[in-house]
Amino acid sequence: MLSKYVVPGNKVEIQAVERAKYIDDLEKKKVYQSQVYDILSEDRLEIIMPVDKTKLILLPVNAEYDLYFYTPSGLFQCFATVIDRYKTDNHFILLMELNSNLRKFQRREYYRLSCALEMDSRPLEKEEVEAVEKRDNYLVPGLPLKRSVIVDISGGGIRFVGNYAYDPESLICCKYNLATDGRVKEYTLVAKILTVRELEDRPGIYEHRAQYINIDTADREEIIRFIFEEERKYRKREKGL
Repeated sequence: MLSKYVVPGNKVEIQAVERAKYIDDLEKKKVYQSQVYDILSEDRLEIIMPVDKTKLILLPVNAEYDLYFYTPSGLFQCFATVIDRYKTDNHFILLMELNSNLRKFQRREYYRLSCALEMDSRPLEKEEVEAVEKRDNYLVPGLPLKRSVIVDISGGGIRFVGNYAYDPESLICCKYNLATDGRVKEYTLVAKILTVRELEDRPGIYEHRAQYINIDTADREEIIRFIFEEERKYRKREKGL
């Protein structure tokens, strides 16, 4: 099943499992980004050693990790152990052996994370709409923005509430901040309003569902990573860790 879905070049996230030996608690919290180098069999693969701030991360042999593979067929997860480290063709390689079956994980761009994030937004100007239609998200700077709150977020879009209502099918510019990998980044994205409704228990407050338009792949992956980090934090709180 591994070679059916995972191929060389696929991006992979690596995080030590809670039960992993030889790894301290601080290291277990880190998530490393890398990519698949080669598939050797249905239970063995080579992964390029991750790099953090130009420093090569030598993941310990015999340590167990949680792997998440980004593939054209979706997101897949498994557990694997580092069984060797070596260099080949100028690449530093981790040889890993699967400890579990590969399973399809819920696609993160469709998983909606409940949250409460401040957001600023405005409708697009005519020339901006024309640019978006040409797949160029040109935005006029300095135009006034309205305040709102994002109540759930995914890699595909957002649901937010505010004391105003946009027109369904209209395009908006939205700005908000997310904290990932210990840093805060501002996102300025274009979204299409899918639905609008007034909240029954809060007259004058409108809920909007919006889908990102022409979103950059890197931005989408960062949003997805934010969602995963928040999920992990939530699971740890539930377990009392």
